Amino acid sequence: MQIKNVSVIGAGVMGSGIATVCLIGGFNVRIIDIAEEFVQKARVKIEKNLLKSVEKEVITDQKRIEILKNLTTSTDFITVADSELIIEAVSENFDVKKSLFSQLSEKASPDAIIASNTSALKISELAGLYTKPEKVIGMHFFNPPVVMKLIELIKTEKTSNEVFDTAKEFTLALGKEPVEVMESPGFVVNRILIPMINEAAILFSDRVSSAEDIDKAMMFGANHPIGPLALADMIGIDVCYSIMQTLQREFGSDKYAPAPVFQRMITDGKLGKKSGIGFYDYTETKQPVVS
Repeated sequence: MQIKNVSVIGAGVMGSGIATVCLIGGFNVRIIDIAEEFVQKARVKIEKNLLKSVEKEVITDQKRIEILKNLTTSTDFITVADSELIIEAVSENFDVKKSLFSQLSEKASPDAIIASNTSALKISELAGLYTKPEKVIGMHFFNPPVVMKLIELIKTEKTSNEVFDTAKEFTLALGKEPVEVMESPGFVVNRILIPMINEAAILFSDRVSSAEDIDKAMMFGANHPIGPLALADMIGIDVCYSIMQTLQREFGSDKYAPAPVFQRMITDGKLGKKSGIGFYDYTETKQPVVS
């Protein structure tokens, strides 16, 4: 199967980033969401992403102008019908994804590959909601998609070899690094990473050390490029909490119990960078928040 047209469903940070990567890769991209204001905000984000790519000399300004001609937006899911690849990047909520996959069964081309960008939910459960589960695969991009090289390709027992091979070729065409993952809660990266972030959050709430010093400890003691709490802010506190809930539910172990501080932060609207405050305050310059 040759992929030329890609629909990205979900116009948030991840959806906009994935759309940017696909545009730079030379594909026709349509970004879809439920409201016009969402897709227009996504267009602005994509234009900013492309300008940054020009500044970094990833593409030329002329190429940026040409690329934007390949971008369309829509609020109607029926427009996915002409896409060979459909990537869902809606919120990490099973009920939302369930509704979407049911709609795709009616509106997607029967030959289309359906890829989920879920960070922890079961691909097989989503595939079970689609008329052709062999066409469903996980394609887990990382934030920010324009910068991060990895894409986890998650196979279910029903994902066809043709679909996996096509997804792998597509990943390479984007200039990304694919890793093959058999379905398992949290896949590879989040199975390792999010519990580490969770433990850092517990250290913070137990006042063992400050957010800044916890991050320094892992940056200068473990050679991490960014500290776990700053990374939590980048990922989103709500996303970290959701992934830990999924791991706890799937494994049935308190080993994966979410740090209580996550729930308090979510209640207070402290979701990290996207809300302007998390473990750090981003409203002016990045400053640690005292618990």
